Amino acid sequence: MTHEDLEVKVLGESTFNSPLIPTFYPDGLSFQFVENDDRVLFDATLEQFLNCQEAGVTPISFEQAGPHKQLYFDPSKTKAAIVTCGGLCPGLNDVIRSLVNELHYRYKVKKVIGIQYGYEGLISRYNHPFINLTTERVDTIHLFGGSILGSSRGNQDVGEMVDKIVEQDVDMLFCIGGDGTLRGAHAIHEEIQRRNLKISIAGIPKTIDNDINLIDKSFGFETAFSIANDILRYSHNEAKGAYNGIAILKLMGRNSGFIAAYAALSQQEANFVLVPEMDFDFYGPKGLLAALRKRLDERHHALIVVAEGAGQNFFTDESKDMDASGNIKNKDIGLYLKEKITEQFRAENYPFSLKYIDPSYIIRSAPANANDSKFCGLLAHNAVHAAMAGKTDFVVGHWNHTFTILPIPMAVLQQKKIKLESELWWNVLETTGQPALMKN
Repeated sequence: MTHEDLEVKVLGESTFNSPLIPTFYPDGLSFQFVENDDRVLFDATLEQFLNCQEAGVTPISFEQAGPHKQLYFDPSKTKAAIVTCGGLCPGLNDVIRSLVNELHYRYKVKKVIGIQYGYEGLISRYNHPFINLTTERVDTIHLFGGSILGSSRGNQDVGEMVDKIVEQDVDMLFCIGGDGTLRGAHAIHEEIQRRNLKISIAGIPKTIDNDINLIDKSFGFETAFSIANDILRYSHNEAKGAYNGIAILKLMGRNSGFIAAYAALSQQEANFVLVPEMDFDFYGPKGLLAALRKRLDERHHALIVVAEGAGQNFFTDESKDMDASGNIKNKDIGLYLKEKITEQFRAENYPFSLKYIDPSYIIRSAPANANDSKFCGLLAHNAVHAAMAGKTDFVVGHWNHTFTILPIPMAVLQQKKIKLESELWWNVLETTGQPALMKN
């Protein structure tokens, strides 16, 4: 990764004065506008600082998010659009509401439209009407889960989408979604750039799995593992309610197991956490089944928390189906574990009681909790600040306790995953007591 990789594109020179006013205090302290050279270190360790100092190089850094003194767009003549794509996630309505309120109250932007049902809303043949997003329209939407704009998956014709954006005189498009949505936003930006248009494309990263690259957390994740915390506790009660009781709780996490890991750490009742980042065997002296049998012999109950993307290597002989976004549809590892454990223990005449629980759609449809709602609002504010200053093809991020902006291509370059040598995974092993390696 180089300095150039993290440079955010700008539409042109900023010539309009911001309507925002810095806060000044008698003691000289104030909250000021950010400058383009305000940066946030990628690696804030002392070791990295000393290495850069010795080599005489500037450390890698992100552009700091925040309000700018000079704007590219004239707020009185600006029209904004908002779209939500992909699966549902706690906090979508919070982001929409905060975008509208920031644009209206702080920047005095008079026209904000909502695009219905994801990128489909920019394709004429679907006939999805635009929604006029006023402050009254969004006043209470943060109290409810889901998205008032609806959502969809799948690729759409980029040229048609840009045609519709131009037809609607949109100056800035806020795209709320995960890596597929952000790739779509980047494609829209490239077509806009090819046509030499001056339209800002702003990404607000949405993934319940917390797996977006170079962003330390995404909205909805905290709500997800907080709700999973309660379900994990109830699942533990189910397991303890029977002799040799087993509860299998499947949580979301297609390629990264952060929800499963954080939920297990927050409740500290799980005995096994299985995530996509780890390989494990089912059979054999060091496999999961042997470890589970040992746990039942000693404590007579066990709770297995499994992320949806774990154990996909057990399905190598089966065909790979794709969803509308081009993601491989995972086979149901929860049902696989249920069937194989049942099959083996019955064959051994080993007494057990097994419950399988999958609350995924309940979790993703919930409203955001207080901290997530706050985070959604700040992401939205910083997206508006950057777009008004003419930044484009960017994602609002968060790094080292500071809001950042970074180019979309860097955010979607790879997915963030749990490192099995990290403190996080060590803490999971400490909490569950499961073997560090379940491979023969």
